Amino acid sequence: MIRNLLAALVIASAGSVSAQGLSGPSSVQADLEPGDGLTDPQYRSDFPRNIAPGWFRWKDRLADNGFRFNIDYLALGQTTNSDLGTGEAASGIVRFYGSWQATERGSLTFKIEDRHSYTDVAPQFLGLDGGALSITGTAFNDSGLLLTNLFWTQRAGDGSWTLQIGQIDVTDFVDIYGLVSPYSGFQNLSFNTNPTINTPNQGLGIAGGLKLSENFYAVASVSDANADPSDPNFDVFSDGNLFKSLELGYTSGFDRIYFDNIHLTLWHADAADDGSRPEDYGAAFSAAWFLDNKWMPFFRAGASKGTAALYDRSVSAGLGYYGRNTDLAGLGLNWAEARGVDSDQFTLEAFYRFSISPGLQITPSVQFISDPLLNPNQDNITLFGIRTRIVF
Repeated sequence: MIRNLLAALVIASAGSVSAQGLSGPSSVQADLEPGDGLTDPQYRSDFPRNIAPGWFRWKDRLADNGFRFNIDYLALGQTTNSDLGTGEAASGIVRFYGSWQATERGSLTFKIEDRHSYTDVAPQFLGLDGGALSITGTAFNDSGLLLTNLFWTQRAGDGSWTLQIGQIDVTDFVDIYGLVSPYSGFQNLSFNTNPTINTPNQGLGIAGGLKLSENFYAVASVSDANADPSDPNFDVFSDGNLFKSLELGYTSGFDRIYFDNIHLTLWHADAADDGSRPEDYGAAFSAAWFLDNKWMPFFRAGASKGTAALYDRSVSAGLGYYGRNTDLAGLGLNWAEARGVDSDQFTLEAFYRFSISPGLQITPSVQFISDPLLNPNQDNITLFGIRTRIVF
């Protein structure tokens, strides 16, 4: 089965396909592009370009020669009224990422980051610390220095296929939609990559997709299920524990593939040889459509069989609003069930991202978790957060 899937990838690769390749809203490609793909965005400021014009002119000259990069810093602080745990968390992420257009159709993508916590509990785990079975600060943890991207991308000249191989992050392209990025959109995992999918950490893998017609596409991947971006290696070839995914989708046009998108994702993760992770598999469905280049209603659902994913079943729905100044507002509601817990849990998240400039964003948010699964003595938990991002 794996051999056939790999063969299909090599023959058919290209995913969320055309000019964007496999570059979703949380990918390096997306982070290198200012704005949200809207026409004529109106920014409030030119900061920090206006205080370091020489630096940005140098970056622009490099970009003209095919090498683009950013250095950014993100910080997230959260506080909660839970009667369990520490009640507060804060952490930061510094990232160096970019791409080199080495040939007309081939490019090298890289991302190195350092994730560090300012408090005993990082925001990623503040919900769990307070008794909610919920990842409330996706990606904001204390993992230290990580190599999260180092892969080669090869594209067809007509955009009909794309292939990536190397150190990849499957959350860049598995079950994504326009509001998926924890760096610029929702913070709770319920509204990022589907929480019923047991996605691995960034590691060695191969991914690709195929433009099936003017509106339909397929994306598939095989990657290391035991990956550790703090210690990248080639052990996947010896232990053979793999994560596999296959997505079939529909879009209004491949220049809007992550704005107008309906897809079905199937996935499977092998059990770890050391017994630390059982076999897991499942399916996820997502539908999101960008109306009048302003409104994005979405509906997402998933189910898994196993114990490794956060939830057994999950349903999310909500709405995003994009302003011409690239402000972004989001409102989402999630229902979830987890294996071994009789009750279910509801999560509401609302945020507003103020885009001061392409290089400075401030995002206050609130999360409301009803019937927290790990804290049955408390009816609900409210969590407030503020996220900042500055790009150089």
